[in-house]
Amino acid sequence: MDFSESAKVRTIRQVVRDFMEAEVFPLEQAFLHDGFVAILPVLKEKRERARQTGLFAAHVPEAWGGAGLSLPEFANMSEELGRSPLGHYVFNVQAPDVGNMEVLMEHGTPEQKERFLVPLVRGEIRSCFTMTEPEFAGSNPVHMGTTARRDGGEWVLRGHKWFASSADGAAFAVCMAITDPDAAEPHRRASTILVPTDTPGFELIGNLSVMGHRGGDWASHGEVSYQDARVPLGNLLGKEGEGFVIAQERLGPGRIHHCMRWIGVCERAHEILCRHAATRELSPGRPLGSKQIVQQWIAESRAEIHAARLMVLHAAWKIENEGARAAREEISLIKFTVARTLQRVLDRAIQALGGLGMTDDTPLAFWYAHERAARIYDGADEVHVESVARRILGRYGMRAR
Repeated sequence: MDFSESAKVRTIRQVVRDFMEAEVFPLEQAFLHDGFVAILPVLKEKRERARQTGLFAAHVPEAWGGAGLSLPEFANMSEELGRSPLGHYVFNVQAPDVGNMEVLMEHGTPEQKERFLVPLVRGEIRSCFTMTEPEFAGSNPVHMGTTARRDGGEWVLRGHKWFASSADGAAFAVCMAITDPDAAEPHRRASTILVPTDTPGFELIGNLSVMGHRGGDWASHGEVSYQDARVPLGNLLGKEGEGFVIAQERLGPGRIHHCMRWIGVCERAHEILCRHAATRELSPGRPLGSKQIVQQWIAESRAEIHAARLMVLHAAWKIENEGARAAREEISLIKFTVARTLQRVLDRAIQALGGLGMTDDTPLAFWYAHERAARIYDGADEVHVESVARRILGRYGMRAR
């Protein structure tokens, strides 16, 4: 394998790194102390400047207004953006919009693409994805209560969702709903339907309080109710009964996006740790970094970040060349490995900074609270561990019931 970065990737990294230093990092203190909504007008200005780099919505093909980066190329860019909580939003490659753009490109009709995809790529609107339900175990997505029944030329949706990230202010929702409860295969029962949020019967109940914060606008997790919300039959995304297939196609590359963002978080946390260890004096002439335990934290974090990056780039390469289905094992491996690496690297950095690490004078405390969910969303660690183990044991002849 060739581990060198192409000239294109090096250029992308440098352009994004320079932009982040000049335009994004200076906004972090206002974001951490005042919240996302307070700085939204400034962020819109930064988005226009990001557009001028030619890397706005960079994962989208040029024909649709993006930069047309391959998945490995975008993975490298995502790492640079992940160094700030605001990076992905400024470049319009933030979850859940990034995944919704991908499924619309793959499965959307020409009419759906014109109505939903084009303004999403341009950054004129936002979207959300409603799948998880409070009444049902999120680790078993086949088991859900939201339904969509045909009534003339319309779908009528009824159900209850939560953790609909960014539902606050979204123009439309991608909704997973049961359309054929009697299908012989459980994974063929659900379909994916596009629901404009101004549809009568669609209600944003409110933003969930997560780790003490409700957030607002994009930086939020919504609770949503569908009470006989009616949309045209033409709002079906893909074919009926393909809801879970589409969801898996969305989540495969999405886990690359998340993992490389987490590596960016790790890199920034490691940088903060190292700078503090080199300059903070325990006594005159005796820096914190002279402590062997601190040196151990620095070395172990460096090794784990490096290993995680190589795993993710390999998974991205396999998806790009062989497809998400062929890379299912690699996708599961990076999901729980990088999520755990993220937790360890953040914990060491906070421990080294002591009281400073608990304040909002650095982004460490924000990440520690908000990225604990990395081991839960898009499949809990335990689900991915079991999935990988079953595939491995299957190669040795074990049959699971």
